[in-house]
Amino acid sequence: MRAIMVMFDSLNRHMLPAYGCEWTKLPNFRRLAERTATFERSYVGSMPCMPARRELHTGRYNFLHRSWGPLEPFDDSMPELLHQAGVYTHLATDHYHYWEDGGATYHSRYGSFEIGRGQENDFWKGEVREPEKPDLIGQFRRAHMVNRKYMRAEGDWPQSVTFRSGLEFMRTNAAEDNWFLHIETFDPHEPFHAHPDYLALYPHEYDGPEFTWPSYSRVTETPEQVEHCRMNYAALMSMCDARLGEVLDLMDELNLWGDTMLIVNTDHGFMLSEHDFWAKCHMPFYEEVAHTPLFIWDPRCPACAGQRRGALVQTIDLPATLLEYFGVDRPASMQGCPLRDTVATDAPVREGALFGIHGGHVNVTDGRYVYMRAPASRDNKPLFNYTFMPTHMRGFFRAEELAAVELADPFSFTRGLRTMRTPASPWRDYHQYGTLLFDLQTDPRQDRPIRDAAVEARMIDLMTGLMAANDAPLEQYQRLGVAVPAAAR
Repeated sequence: MRAIMVMFDSLNRHMLPAYGCEWTKLPNFRRLAERTATFERSYVGSMPCMPARRELHTGRYNFLHRSWGPLEPFDDSMPELLHQAGVYTHLATDHYHYWEDGGATYHSRYGSFEIGRGQENDFWKGEVREPEKPDLIGQFRRAHMVNRKYMRAEGDWPQSVTFRSGLEFMRTNAAEDNWFLHIETFDPHEPFHAHPDYLALYPHEYDGPEFTWPSYSRVTETPEQVEHCRMNYAALMSMCDARLGEVLDLMDELNLWGDTMLIVNTDHGFMLSEHDFWAKCHMPFYEEVAHTPLFIWDPRCPACAGQRRGALVQTIDLPATLLEYFGVDRPASMQGCPLRDTVATDAPVREGALFGIHGGHVNVTDGRYVYMRAPASRDNKPLFNYTFMPTHMRGFFRAEELAAVELADPFSFTRGLRTMRTPASPWRDYHQYGTLLFDLQTDPRQDRPIRDAAVEARMIDLMTGLMAANDAPLEQYQRLGVAVPAAAR
């Protein structure tokens, strides 16, 4: 038994042919949908990058207890559990957050790993002279301008390096059994820096400044600039499509389909001017961000090829799926559910899906309604981080944060250990957006929030029940202005 996970970052569901998009040029994603089960209701859990990856390891929600950070000493890691059980695990990635303070401990859970350098603001190539700044709008990062000077041929792109490493692992180990390969590229995450061959696939009239890196904010650009940015994103998706095709080609060549699981997924989507927003994290998590593409081929269920699956699933289900596939017991702390029967027969695994970002809205969906519960007050308190690993994205906790440390009582998943509890600050003022309720059946674009007291009450019960099952800190209920359910008292 072998398994391959191909993971993209910020891959938009609504730009893929399998989900109804007809204008993007993605032949290999079309081909993928013909070979796999395509999931209609796959949702994020914890946002953004590293919180989502903690879920891929642990199979449980991250965002109610902690923001961005490393794996914890008490965490059960899926690739580590596989490796301990005799399944060789390998990571090929250019996701540069893995080698920052706040992303440490993830890649080292694999049996081996390879890294490709140069994505986004990766501090890679050392040049003292200031790089030439092009005429551009949106974000400017020095490191990116240096890095892309070293990407001349298509094979120089970090994405290409990463997939080349993954393909090498596949060829080297095609005759071996019991391995899991995780190929993960940062693309099509911003900046939307694609090779010119893929830009040529999307001709459009534009004679303005470069726009490949939108700010995390509301849209202020002209319609022409917005279209230009979207075309750059589409070009990068087409570049991703080419790399995906290489994996599919090699699976054909090596006859891997008969005994190799394939999962193609992402951590979240990206706002490309929808609801007048760019990016993620700084607005409510609309469908463009929270509702993700997911494709799974399970060789034990060959009839799944080309099928659609409507069951509600989440990121936390993927580690459980891989453990079950290899016959490895799931730890009690893992909340995700194996998807073997869902792939085979669309068997449901959950009534609701909880998702959000630490300190932001707590969101829940039952597959039809999406309920976004905002912080009850603008100060968004009380809010704490619970961790043994006091790091933010690119640095340690500040001295004033550590000066306020208290030891918290153990949670159900911390193995009896008391974590550090420190005051936390959210990414932005989420209270300003208010609480929102949408009916996706009548309003799939989430243009018209509804008011329905009965539906809201039911969604609150679903939300708080899932929070209790996750052993959410009691102050989270206070922060949201909802009653603590009996199961959490």
